[in-house]
Amino acid sequence: MTRRLPLTLACGDYDRTRALLEGDVRPDGIDLTYLRLPVEETFFRMLRHREFDIAEMSLSTYAASLDHADRPFVALPVFTSRMFRHGGIFVNDSSGIQKPRDLRGKRVGNAEFQLTANVWIRGILADEYEVPVDSVTYLTGGQETPGRIEKGAINTAFDVTAIPPDRTLADMLHTGEIDAFYGPRIPTSFYRGDGRVRRLFTDPMAAEKEYFARTRIFPIMHVVALRRDVYEADRWIAQSLYKAFTRAKDMANEAFLDASALRFMSPWLIQHAEADRALLGDDFWSYGLDANRRVLDTFLAYHHAQGLSLRRLTPEELFAPETLESFVI
Repeated sequence: MTRRLPLTLACGDYDRTRALLEGDVRPDGIDLTYLRLPVEETFFRMLRHREFDIAEMSLSTYAASLDHADRPFVALPVFTSRMFRHGGIFVNDSSGIQKPRDLRGKRVGNAEFQLTANVWIRGILADEYEVPVDSVTYLTGGQETPGRIEKGAINTAFDVTAIPPDRTLADMLHTGEIDAFYGPRIPTSFYRGDGRVRRLFTDPMAAEKEYFARTRIFPIMHVVALRRDVYEADRWIAQSLYKAFTRAKDMANEAFLDASALRFMSPWLIQHAEADRALLGDDFWSYGLDANRRVLDTFLAYHHAQGLSLRRLTPEELFAPETLESFVI
């Protein structure tokens, strides 16, 4: 019997990885155990304790790890999460913030300064809306539960202060103790329905579509990272995994357009999918370096400018070299 290398992957539950979870796609030579975990748990356990062979990882956290002498992880150009982030900016209604420029001089909550979503938000606000990163005071801490801290040490010159350990950003946004909040998760105070907390962009979808039409950037949030010791022991696994993730994503893409019966509870799912492709292109959730060079280079410029990486990284430095080329016949 041919022996397959046993590896453990920690990853969220996505249509684009479902074939790996269910075993419909098996990486060449690998017996994959898929642990379906929330992203915060996956990130924390991989960064702090190196518990998994392979894990979904914040692009920001991964880029920062490349400053470490041992470079503990190596990534695949597989982007398990992508998302526009104009809709992730919330303001207190009494703050006087009506347009993006009004954020200047305000107190803004970030669950963690280094979160990928927040790097994108700060960069886009600086580039597109005249809100320099240093024009805002940042407060960090638990969004819904007190006591959250940065997953890794940060060394930035910007004004970043932790909130009291018994407070949450969602509550402070509701009371007006902070003026605004940036983040990947919607604060619960937004759902209270009393009008105190609202989105900065009243129509974030329109703002995001306009941003893409002008920049051609669909922001990348997460990569897939291998522990370096696992990768160095069997470097062939990088290509095997990359091929498998790509096949799983392609299968999800094909199934999504099956109009015979809706896969998800959205009555106009197919029409939404068709509209997405009309604006974004047929392969808008692309993997690989070449198709994503502009997006990655933009993010890495933001990451360095915000003091989260010691030098301006290049997109080529992020990924296992085995995944950047393939054989031809």
